[in-house]
Amino acid sequence: MTIPYVHSPVSHTDTQTQLDAAVDVLRGRRIALLTGAGLSTDSGIPDYRGAGAPVRTPMTFSQFLGDVNFRKRYWAGSHLGWKRFAAAAPNAGHTAIADLEAAGLVNGVITQNVDGLHLRAGSQRVVDLHGSMDRVRCLTCGQYYARGDIAARLAAANPWIEGDDLPLSPDGDVQIASVDDFVVPECSVCGGLLKPDVVFFGEFVPVEKFTEASALVQRAEAFVVAGSSLMVNSGIRLLDQAVKKKLPVVIINRGVTKGDSRAVVKIEAGTSETLVSLLTRLGA
Repeated sequence: MTIPYVHSPVSHTDTQTQLDAAVDVLRGRRIALLTGAGLSTDSGIPDYRGAGAPVRTPMTFSQFLGDVNFRKRYWAGSHLGWKRFAAAAPNAGHTAIADLEAAGLVNGVITQNVDGLHLRAGSQRVVDLHGSMDRVRCLTCGQYYARGDIAARLAAANPWIEGDDLPLSPDGDVQIASVDDFVVPECSVCGGLLKPDVVFFGEFVPVEKFTEASALVQRAEAFVVAGSSLMVNSGIRLLDQAVKKKLPVVIINRGVTKGDSRAVVKIEAGTSETLVSLLTRLGA
């Protein structure tokens, strides 16, 4: 049975008081959890919009499709970044979320991240709204490949490329100066265009993914946002659903988010340590 809740925003500047308020709001309620890039910063993957984050001009889907030079640039940078991206390990926040799910307090994780760290931490129900970098898909015939297999092909075809010291982006790529000679992978089944199975700027979140995420919100009794500024439309749409359903909303994020005015509690603190504290305090 859903616990009745009357929206009453809590405004405190003290982190401990914010945490106490969040525990009071969440205790006894089944939680749907949305995570963003801020959760993975403790795993060495940079945030999009956190303090010190560089200004980004991400490649759009139309650029990738329409120009081989854009594809060369993307695949070269993604190939170099993938080695470091794949080496990242789940942090305490990922583990806390998996433990909350195992205890029955979280009904599933909706993530805007493409790093696959929730699954590696042990979460069972993960909706990766924006896809995952560990999969590659042919845009022509639909064949899927493991990213490791494509990485091996790229390394064999482009043994000259270097850049392990270049800054890594949240999407797992780096900026390469010259890619004129880079050999782009093709589908071994039909010769079609390959693309990491992630949502590019200019693409829509797949309908089935958003439907699955919405189902978690509809079955929840509270909604928690962890490490997302909610600047991406998919996150805001899920927040809208939670508010419409009159779920208490708790946001954990350093810095302003687009959902702050609709949160019952906003915790201005690091995501990992806050999730660990919630795990302890909620009795998981």
